[in-house]
Amino acid sequence: MTRRIGYLLLPAILPIAVLLGYGIWSIPAQNFYFPPLPEIIGFFRDIWLFDRIGSDLVPSLARMLSAYAISIGLGVPIGLALGFSRLLRTACEPVVEFLRALPAPALIPFALLIFGAGNGSKLFVIVLGAIWPILLNSLDGARGVDRTQLDMARSYQVPRLARLRHIVLPAASPRIFAGMRTSLAIALILMVVSEMVASSHGLGYFVLQAQRSFAIPEMWTGIILLGILGFLLNAIFLRIENRVLFWHRAVTRKRPTKARSEATDA
Repeated sequence: MTRRIGYLLLPAILPIAVLLGYGIWSIPAQNFYFPPLPEIIGFFRDIWLFDRIGSDLVPSLARMLSAYAISIGLGVPIGLALGFSRLLRTACEPVVEFLRALPAPALIPFALLIFGAGNGSKLFVIVLGAIWPILLNSLDGARGVDRTQLDMARSYQVPRLARLRHIVLPAASPRIFAGMRTSLAIALILMVVSEMVASSHGLGYFVLQAQRSFAIPEMWTGIILLGILGFLLNAIFLRIENRVLFWHRAVTRKRPTKARSEATDA
């Protein structure tokens, strides 16, 4: 029991040490760009508990999660289709390689020109950057499926859609979730970048305006909130991944045990 509690508390040791170290250094330092920790905490409480949650935090999260859902809805089926069909993959490879090489922030002017300064341009930028880890991991996962299983299913005349659903998708799901986890962080970054241009609210807008007005403590509160959001979203995603891929976790835990037993027998 004590060991388990220690294991749960272990990830908190380094953040607490960093906060304590910064607090001890910042209070006597009186540095303009690195305000004292109590001042930052005070501004954080005044701003984000709960003054600007409705005006900045909620719209940002809504945009990011909507774009993330669109990325999953497009990236998974397109990636599986490309990985499942060699002909389709060969035909689409030049277009895929060209589009994924485009940096999403560079297309912000194009997005503003086409969609205007509303949510459409921000969703476009986030989706353009977040879709590729999902799509490419789905493609690689589909290509990595055991060919023997596919050949057997084909010999038994299993329909293509059933093969995709019952063989390809389960086998590719660990890679798909790996891409989704990477895309979650990219979506958060691009959410901030997209809100720094032609926006009137949101976390990115708040951080940029605070920097422009030299409100340094307020700027740090926005940066800290983004870090907390990234941590919480990743933790929630890992919980969902563990529940969905519980069978994969069980298999990977058994493999080392089996390998050790075989080595002992030898």
